[in-house]
Amino acid sequence: MPHSPDPDEDDLGTIPAPPPVFHVEQALLGALLLDPQRLGDVTGICADSFSTAPHASLFAAINALPPPDPDEHARNTTWLNKVLASGREQARGLTASYLHTLIQVCPWPRHAAAYARMVEAEHARRRLRAAAEHLLLTTHDDTLLEPVATVLAEADALAAVVDDIAARFPPRAGALPRTPVSPPAIMPDHTEAAEEEQLLLATATARPADIESVRWLLPEDFTQPLHAGLWQCLTTLVRRHEPVDPVTVLWEAQQRGLLENGSEPGEVLRLLSEPAGSVEHWAERTLQRSLLATADHVGRRIEAYADDPANTPFQLVVGARRSLADLGAIRNRWQHATGRILPQRPRPAPTTRAGPPTTTAARIARATR
Repeated sequence: MPHSPDPDEDDLGTIPAPPPVFHVEQALLGALLLDPQRLGDVTGICADSFSTAPHASLFAAINALPPPDPDEHARNTTWLNKVLASGREQARGLTASYLHTLIQVCPWPRHAAAYARMVEAEHARRRLRAAAEHLLLTTHDDTLLEPVATVLAEADALAAVVDDIAARFPPRAGALPRTPVSPPAIMPDHTEAAEEEQLLLATATARPADIESVRWLLPEDFTQPLHAGLWQCLTTLVRRHEPVDPVTVLWEAQQRGLLENGSEPGEVLRLLSEPAGSVEHWAERTLQRSLLATADHVGRRIEAYADDPANTPFQLVVGARRSLADLGAIRNRWQHATGRILPQRPRPAPTTRAGPPTTTAARIARATR
């Protein structure tokens, strides 16, 4: 018999436990509330770096208010009251007891810089996931007038996020992410793609001389394995300067084992015997669809990397850049095919962390001390 929940039944057990970064943020805020002078040790983060609105509002208040005199701060709560009042302007649920809790749960205020680095790392993960998700949404937006240009602009925005994370967390050699590539959540409908690929194959069979002008199209751009194999047959026959017609393509397909998967010879002949339009048009359509599919795959892969909390920022940078390289390769082919050089979105200058001077002059100055 199914369980009927009691209206008065306590369902707090269903609330998920907060992630580790929540406790890190509490420790950092507690350190800054207990010892406001530690704010000078905290770099690389801002209010937006925090995962909850109350934590973000508290950090903004601490950052905006001048630090109190240490001796006075040890004697009274005047500065804490100001922080609470300022924080409540953005998060009305803040209470004095929560500030007391933050102070109590902080292990060591002197570790504030380490806590801030952890907050920065988790914020980098959220930024990367949001940029990947935005790329995915754009890839599947059927209302776009210029889908390729718009998707590539979003890919540039994603690359800019990766560059900024790399500046904050330089990648280490061999630091590959551990998350395996997840399959697409929803399998796309390739009906239209299959029809256009068939028209391309038939038109190329009827006009093989035009195949040379679309050398940028590769077998992996096709959605159907049989179509990819038939395209290889066509390009091979043209390269060997052999006769091209449905029968010769069918024979080449047999030599390559393409008919072993149950494809009927008669069906292949019919597929290759109904040309329409131009080879260039259908090839460009096939390449565009392949580019968008690659963008979708890249977005899902980077999203999977960011969803794995075991991946460090170093690993996220390496994995994301490798994924974006796949999109960059097909982007170059698209520009060669269409003759349209799509401008990349200007990337903001990466934010660098403060560190010891590394110039020659600085080293000389230290050596003469």
